[in-house]
Amino acid sequence: MVYLKEKFKIISNKKVSPCHYKLCLDAAPLMKKSKPGQFINIKVAEGTDPLFRRPFSVHRKKRYLEIFYQVIGKGTQILAQKAKGEFLDVMGPLGNHFSSPPAGVKQVAMIAGSIGVAPFLALSDELRTKKKYDLILLYGAKTKQHTFNMKEFRANGCKIFIATEDGSVGTKGRVDKLFSKVGMDPQKTFIYTCGPNPMIASVQEFALKHGIKGQASCEEIFGCGVGACLGCVIQTKSGYKTVCHDGPVFDLEEIIF
Repeated sequence: MVYLKEKFKIISNKKVSPCHYKLCLDAAPLMKKSKPGQFINIKVAEGTDPLFRRPFSVHRKKRYLEIFYQVIGKGTQILAQKAKGEFLDVMGPLGNHFSSPPAGVKQVAMIAGSIGVAPFLALSDELRTKKKYDLILLYGAKTKQHTFNMKEFRANGCKIFIATEDGSVGTKGRVDKLFSKVGMDPQKTFIYTCGPNPMIASVQEFALKHGIKGQASCEEIFGCGVGACLGCVIQTKSGYKTVCHDGPVFDLEEIIF
């Protein structure tokens, strides 16, 4: 695996919703090498506390490299305090990436749970330039507070459907309540999904039932980020795989839950 390890300057690090931040890095070498679905590993503090780097999906690469994240634990709490002009020690791009939809596909469904939406803006940017697809985004969140302005997805032509567990926005329930929005023709529909394992399992069940192919970007706790520590191993039909190195993207039907 060939990746960069450099310090890149923070252009901005702004809160964009009650729960989400967007970080922009002046990281042209990373932008040149990265593809949708890959991630970067950020050292959020000097010293050994916290010890491990934190992984973040590449959210977008336009003028700057963008990271979209939610403050959850100590690492992201520290990251949220970083200011414009500071430098971050970054490794990447890491992992594999989403592949293009198979020939004949007309509709692409991106199914995301919570911060699992992060890699899909870069993916929609790429798909928009390659071919005319009907793009839909099914987004599941806990409450209205966990949603955000999706104008960039809309600008890419995505039809957006939202489900919240408390019904404060969109359909009440989890994202599986929105599966009826996905075309059922297996020759014309392809699925990309990212989120918690129970959500991906429900997407897998739906896809297998209707014969639809797809890919899943898996979420696990990463230690090293390069496949050495084996802390993020999952079971697949091809044996045990590391999410950080063999993934994070896998064929949807390959994962064993």
